[in-house]
Amino acid sequence: MYAITIPEPGGPEALVWDEVPDPVPGEGEVLVEVVASAVNRADILQRQGFYDPPPGASPYPGLECSGRIAALGPGVSGWAVGDEVCALLGGGGYAQKVAVPAGQLLPVPEGVGVRRAAALPEVVCTVWSNVFMVAHLRPGETLLVHGGSSGIGTMAIQLAKAVGARVAVTAGTREKLDRCAELGADILINYREQDFVEEVGKATDGAGADVILDNMGAKYLDRNVRALAVNGRLAIIGMQGGVKGELNIGTLLSKRAAVSATSLRARPLDEKAAIVAAVREHVWPLVAEGHVRPVVDRDVPMPDAAAAHRLVEESGHVGKVLLIAP
Repeated sequence: MYAITIPEPGGPEALVWDEVPDPVPGEGEVLVEVVASAVNRADILQRQGFYDPPPGASPYPGLECSGRIAALGPGVSGWAVGDEVCALLGGGGYAQKVAVPAGQLLPVPEGVGVRRAAALPEVVCTVWSNVFMVAHLRPGETLLVHGGSSGIGTMAIQLAKAVGARVAVTAGTREKLDRCAELGADILINYREQDFVEEVGKATDGAGADVILDNMGAKYLDRNVRALAVNGRLAIIGMQGGVKGELNIGTLLSKRAAVSATSLRARPLDEKAAIVAAVREHVWPLVAEGHVRPVVDRDVPMPDAAAAHRLVEESGHVGKVLLIAP
């Protein structure tokens, strides 16, 4: 088969479409013939040499895929060759085939084609695990999403609205904020021109956000805590704004607030399987009913993954950029 390899870390040109050995499904795994994968920020970090796959995972980038089951490994039940699936991966989505633990498989949801289903696993599992399983967003609460027009952001808006929450988003252009509004965002904040702490305060009569989903890390830490409501929960899922920041414990204590930080890729297989099972139970019906949908900016042929990485690094997209396997 062919896959995107990274002979040496570097810029987008470091991604090389090359012939590699076919994967063999092990105990509890299935072999998926890939139709599409999607670009995530973690893929860019891996390409740059900053984010290695977890032990035992494929060395190729790609944290999600969609396709059809080509073979079953020993001990797998409940799936059949030919089933259309999408999957959460530790790596290997940028390839024509990938071996996947059966617990990380999801059926292609009703109403979504197999190609577009590649835009779902990573963002849905990230949002559901952080916003709902960890931060426990409830109906009537306010969620602030940084990077509202990203893949994570567009999914967070939809899921929060589906459960009856109010959603505030930050984005850098009027066009991106308009797209967020189309998905249901209630409070639109241009981070280049407005202070999100002030804007969230105004929109909530000074109460603040009950839950904040943050991809920036250190740069936003202090302001995020100030933007929280009493009993608020800050969920950090990225470090685009750095890794070291100051935290005012006094402010945190006065608000009885909580800060959590999680990653998905390095979690043990049983934890990933539990998240995937929760997504199938709670989110897949919302997708089938049309309340939640994948937001895809464009398709790029997988051998041209470098072009897709450039687009994502320039933030020239809304939602997900898909890589289509030949």
